[in-house]
Amino acid sequence: MKKLCGLGIVAAVLAVGPVWAEAAFSSEFIFPGQSKHVHGSTIVECPNGDLLAAWFYGSGERNANDVLIQGARMRQGSSEWSEPFLMADTPFTPDCNPVLFIDPKERLWLFWVAVRANGWEHSLLKYRRAENFTGDGAPEWTWQDAILLKPGDEFVTATEQAFEQLDLQEYLWAEYAMPYSKQVIEASKDKAKREEGWMTRQNPVVLPSGRILLPLYSDGFNMSLMAISDDLGETWTPSLPIVGLGPIQPAVVRKQDGTLYSYMRDSGGLPKRALWSESKDDGMTWTPAIDTDIPNPGSSLAMIALKDGRWVMAFNDADLGRHVLTMALSDDEGKTWKWKRDLERAEPREGSYAYPGLVEGADGRVHITYTFNEGDDNKTIKHAAFAPVWILE
Repeated sequence: MKKLCGLGIVAAVLAVGPVWAEAAFSSEFIFPGQSKHVHGSTIVECPNGDLLAAWFYGSGERNANDVLIQGARMRQGSSEWSEPFLMADTPFTPDCNPVLFIDPKERLWLFWVAVRANGWEHSLLKYRRAENFTGDGAPEWTWQDAILLKPGDEFVTATEQAFEQLDLQEYLWAEYAMPYSKQVIEASKDKAKREEGWMTRQNPVVLPSGRILLPLYSDGFNMSLMAISDDLGETWTPSLPIVGLGPIQPAVVRKQDGTLYSYMRDSGGLPKRALWSESKDDGMTWTPAIDTDIPNPGSSLAMIALKDGRWVMAFNDADLGRHVLTMALSDDEGKTWKWKRDLERAEPREGSYAYPGLVEGADGRVHITYTFNEGDDNKTIKHAAFAPVWILE
């Protein structure tokens, strides 16, 4: 990656997309800094131009039973967010990892997980849906349910085959401790384990056919998959898994030739690098996940394809720590990320800026929300908006 200056900016902008007269940038906190844990934000632009954001809020994460989902709204033309309001709360159970989505029928969906038994691997995937969500306060939810996926025996076969292709060099072995791949394969044979613990993190993708892909991951398996719907969310079926050394929290984009690309958080060993997988059959099967050269300190990244064909990514550009949050731009569908610009930067352990959510607005601006943490009493969700040319500067 490289930064540009002077005439290089002008040439690059002319080469890769529209020129805005002014690369406007704005940012603000959605609510004042406070002491509760706030994390895992998501954002959409509503059909009327309003912005709607959500995040989880409480005393912690999976071990804190008071955790719930909050939201806020920014009206079109405004620069201020509403007071936070309740989006979802499963009593006595942590609610985490919200994902907002507006489907082709302009209905609002909220996906999230209720963490049963205070373990990520027991999470229950839930959703709410609303047709009326432009009034003040929370959307008017008209339907709520759980998504129960049933991966079959093909899940086991795909897991075994992927580990064979990866050809891992697992040197350590003991009679009482199977190699990592063998443990995952054995767990995959358990029907109950296959059906629970699938969690949300990043935006769904709608394919030209109308198919919806909801990216999911499992901390139990340390793998990912897609929940697939071909009937606008009435029913959901699982893809085959994305297998590797800790590929989780997938962000998915579609290339112009129909290939689906996924970049994922690295929950494996060092060196920490974003993992990559692709699908050529509309998300049903995926190649084994392998390392890229993109740093990933064990943190979620976000990626979207813009209407003009360029891709934008938000990630922690550091080998360790979440003290740097960077925007990157690709004009060749992820082959290279030629331009980048830091959105936040602090000294290690002096700030944490993480778990971004991305959406492109109708005016072509990129909107991002992310966790902003600069101390025990300064925890909030931050929003920024900018034209893609801002990254080039």
